[in-house]
Parts: sequence; C-alpha cells; structure tokens
Amino acid sequence: MAVPIEVCRMLPKVALHDHLDGGLRASTIVAEAAAVGHELPTTDPAELADWFYDAADSGSLVRYLETFTHTIAVMQTADQLRRVAREFVEDQAADGVIHAEARWAPEQHLAGGLTLVEAVEAVRDGLAEGMEVCAAAGRPISARQILTSMRHATPTTEIAELAVAYRHDSVCGFDIAGAEDGYPPSRFQAAFDYLKRNNFEFTIHAGEAFGLPSIWEAVQLCGASRLGHGVRLVSDIAPDGTLGELAGYIRDRRIALELCPSSNLQTGICSRIADHPFGLLAKLQFRVTVSCDNRLMSRTTLSREFELLSDAFDYDVADLHRFCVNAAKSAFVPFDQRLALIDRINEGFAAVS
Repeated sequence: MAVPIEVCRMLPKVALHDHLDGGLRASTIVAEAAAVGHELPTTDPAELADWFYDAADSGSLVRYLETFTHTIAVMQTADQLRRVAREFVEDQAADGVIHAEARWAPEQHLAGGLTLVEAVEAVRDGLAEGMEVCAAAGRPISARQILTSMRHATPTTEIAELAVAYRHDSVCGFDIAGAEDGYPPSRFQAAFDYLKRNNFEFTIHAGEAFGLPSIWEAVQLCGASRLGHGVRLVSDIAPDGTLGELAGYIRDRRIALELCPSSNLQTGICSRIADHPFGLLAKLQFRVTVSCDNRLMSRTTLSREFELLSDAFDYDVADLHRFCVNAAKSAFVPFDQRLALIDRINEGFAAVS
C-alpha cells in the first residue's frame, strides 16, 4: 500500500530542485498581474491553476513555455520577488519541507528596472522573511537560492560571479537551465571553471531532454556534483542491470540525481510514474533524490511526489527515509548543517514509524 499523502506531509523533506518561477500561487499571479496590467488567460485563481497544468501537460512546447511568460511577468520588481520568495518558503514549510533551494535566473527579471544585485537581494530578503514567519509558526525551515544562467543565452561568467559574491548571503549554488539539446554544458565552461577556482557548488540540468553526452559533459568536463534530472542515464544501464562506465562512475562518486517524476511525465520521459527511471535507479543504489521542478505547472507538492512514487514502486516509509537522507547529504550547505538536516529527518521519520 502507498504511504498516504497525510503521512508524507508529516515527513521532514528536502527540496533540491524547485524553480522559483515555476511554483507561484495562482492567487499571487492574479493579484500581481492586475497591479502591473499583465493580461492572463483567466483571472480566476482556480481556473488559472488549471490552465497552467493543462498547458504544461498539453505536449505543446509553445504552450509550456507560455506558462513561464506569465509567471516571470509578475516577478519584475523587488516587492514581487520578495513576495514570491517568501511564499515559496511558506508553502514548502507547510508541506513538511525543512530545507529548500530555490533556483531562478536573475537575468530574466530585469524588465522592471532592477539590477542583478537588486534582484538577488530581493529574493534573499523574501527567503529571510519566509523563514522568520515559519519559525514563529513552529515550522523551522532553511531556504537558499541557486542562481541560474540560461544555457541558450550568450555564455558569460556574470551570474557565476554574482553567485560567488553572495555565497555567504543566501546563495548556495549555481546552475544552467533551459533548452538542453543544442546547448551543451561546456558552452559555460568558463563559468564552471570560475566556480571551481572559487570552491563553489553547482548543479547542471542534464539528461532531461538530451542523453548521455549532456550528462558526460556536465560531470566530466564541467564537474557538477549534482545533476538536474539525469533520468536519461538509464540508457547506460543494460537490461540485466549492468552499469556502463558513465553510469558506474556517477553511482560510485555518489553524484546526486535531482529527479522530478511528475515533471518528467509532462516532458515525455515516460507516460506513467510506474515506468519512471526512478525505480531502476533507486534499486541500483544511485543517490536518487525527489523534487517537484515546477509545483505550479505540475500541480504537485513534494509530499504528492512521495505518495506517487510510493504507490508506483511499493515504497514504504523506510524507503522514503532513504531518499530524504540522500537529499540532505547533497544539499548545498556546509557539512555541519547537512548533519543537522539528517538528524531532523531521522527524528521526524522515527516519530511516524
């Protein structure tokens, strides 16, 4: 039997792969769009939430990308970014998340006149406000931001440098996101080299829309310690479970896979959760972690993702415990803080076991 979602909500969880512009409340989009005169498909929050899910689930790339047009449009001022970041933290804590990393691309939020620094500081302040509210409500959570460069844009080191500059001020990592096919990670080699010279953490979207070459570059050329999605790694695993050289290297090095089951269904990785590569990767002891990717577009929560996986693969609470510890081990925070997260996870799971 699946672990009920009510139990999943009680479990202390870690969210590693959650896009800030993909998790807004529909009511916030309606309110902020009205304030700036941005036209939406509908101004009814419930209907708008349905529209986002249907558009993302349509199989049309054009409609899927349109969804982010609407969220980014209401994230162009400092007040808007603070609100979205604060609500990001509040919504994660309400779902039982104890550590969350919000990734976003500052370069997409300058249309209202903000500088890159002002945008990053607005998100920083919103995360801090959210953590304060949650702590006062008895739901303590740590939240950090991962700064992202868009991989189809002209490669620069600007965002990587910004991330390093704010490494002690809410920024915990760097990422590249966007169209994967035709835009290999090595295009941003200078940025990744800069990060490595400065001993800074980064993850890379790889193995979602493109296969093994993207994953190989992310790991071996760029040096990623985590992979955003990475599901196409299964093509390096034989039917009998024998690992290819790349898959074996990634498993042996404990490189975390940021797996997002519901999102992967929408992008065509598989047609049902029971066919998702998560099951095989978990069975073969890869460091699998669970995330939502875009909670609004996938109409999901981390608790729901755990319930879906539990139902599809007959996972029990002990299995979910392992996935949560995997995520805590791979969080972009100092070692002592990762240990503290693991302690909280152990205590929380013991309370429901």
